[in-house]
Amino acid sequence: MEKLTTHALDTAAGRPAAGLRVRLLRGDDDGHSAGASSFGEPLVEATTNADGRCDQPLLSNPEPGRYRLLFAVGDYFRARGVDSPFLDEVPVDFVIRAGESYHVPLVFTPWSYSTYRGS
Repeated sequence: MEKLTTHALDTAAGRPAAGLRVRLLRGDDDGHSAGASSFGEPLVEATTNADGRCDQPLLSNPEPGRYRLLFAVGDYFRARGVDSPFLDEVPVDFVIRAGESYHVPLVFTPWSYSTYRGS
């Protein structure tokens, strides 16, 4: 079964990002065009657990196309006493192809982030 999962790590604190709000949106195209895509209402909203992961896959058997994960890192840091984090929402736009699983981790601080296609 193919699936989409995520994992968030707060590298400023050196720990998983527990309590981070994550939203998944679907693009308005099939993922094959090179132009800008617009995204609709969230398909899924979740909050990361103590290990920085969502308790369930964000999608099971995802349809091919463009997707956006929105990570609410500004809210996460403000809840931990960081007055004015540089980052607010971190968008990660990606394309899902048929028959594949995707793991999209986010490694972040109040000032920077990195992502990749994990396994």
